Amino acid sequence: MRRMTWTAAIILCLSLVLAACGTKDAESVVKELDKVVNSMESYQGSGTMTLRTGQQPLEYKVEVSYQKPQYYRIKLTNEEKDITQIVLRNDDGVFVLTPKLNKVFRFQSDWPQNQGQVYLYQTLVQSILVDNSRQFVIDEDNYVFDVMANYNNGSLARQKIWLNKADYKPVQVEVSDTNAAVMVEVKFDNFDFGPKFDKAVFETEANMKATPSSQTTEEPTMALPDDESTTGAAEGNVDDADADANAATNGNIADDAGTDANAATDGDKADDAGNQTDVNSAVDGDDQTNNSGNAAEDEGDDAATSVKPEEAAGFTAMKPSYLPAGVQEPELIDIVFGGNPGLMLRYSGDYSYTLIQTEPKDQAASLVPGTILDLGFTVGEVSGDEQQTLTWTYEGHQFRLTSANLPESEMIKVAQSVQGEIGK
Repeated sequence: MRRMTWTAAIILCLSLVLAACGTKDAESVVKELDKVVNSMESYQGSGTMTLRTGQQPLEYKVEVSYQKPQYYRIKLTNEEKDITQIVLRNDDGVFVLTPKLNKVFRFQSDWPQNQGQVYLYQTLVQSILVDNSRQFVIDEDNYVFDVMANYNNGSLARQKIWLNKADYKPVQVEVSDTNAAVMVEVKFDNFDFGPKFDKAVFETEANMKATPSSQTTEEPTMALPDDESTTGAAEGNVDDADADANAATNGNIADDAGTDANAATDGDKADDAGNQTDVNSAVDGDDQTNNSGNAAEDEGDDAATSVKPEEAAGFTAMKPSYLPAGVQEPELIDIVFGGNPGLMLRYSGDYSYTLIQTEPKDQAASLVPGTILDLGFTVGEVSGDEQQTLTWTYEGHQFRLTSANLPESEMIKVAQSVQGEIGK
């Protein structure tokens, strides 16, 4: 009897030891993650991203492809509204593609090294590695980390990351604000390490041809860094573009607002060399606050007459649902940019800023000076120093948010809230 008791005790002790050996703590998992990300050659994942930053949740299909050392392809699709944008990083730079509109923007950026993305594996692992106050639990088949969120949106405070225990593949991510409300959620349907990619996966022209524009049969024209004419157009160094854009901003603007309208050419002038009169511009923040513009009425009249009545009637106005504290409801002004109808919303109060919306035609690629800013549903571009302009596209509309004193975190909130509210 005594022998059986000792035998049972020994078996129980061995079982406890083996169980303890099979359970990993946070430190051991972190070490394994560091090894995984450093030895990783490639990965491919897909899933669903839900944004809860507006009045209504917005859902996007996300496809992510990565190949060492610096090749990325992110495809964001809103199936309900048939919107697809692709972000590429390859040997030629960083590109944002909107195939349906035949749009290609090229950025001078080291993205994503300079900022994280919630759907990139490197971003998730890095946030775990650097947070020494990380929280760790085991949830059935997953390791769950609760860590600080390190994104350019200051309102996002923490994130929970679910990793599969067997292979450390991402399962789910929840990013919360300072009130612990989940603002961004990503659920991965599939994720694989080590896939072999065809070279065309990361090529700009191949991605544009894979989903051709529904509005044009022309191929996009790529603007190279050493193309001085293109760079000049992107930076606003073209006199013709200045004149046309100045005239465009003054169409259909009431006399009392006319003094501000010509400032719209001081942001991101002329999107591309092939279409320098396009409206990639934004309202000058100084003119917003000082009311120092001096638009010429005859130029405004010329710009206004360049739009056909049916085109103006088909323009769909979109207004942000988010209004920062201390800011008054905006003044809505119908304008014309480069022959395209548009809307200018001018805000004042504790923050002064202007939001311009247009529906530009198909255009050639442009080299855009500035940095990339992740908006969740798409990628925007920020340019300027004392006065900053955030530019992005959505549903065929192009938006330019310009201010001298609106913080970047507030810019993101305004941009994200435009998606949920349509109509003037």
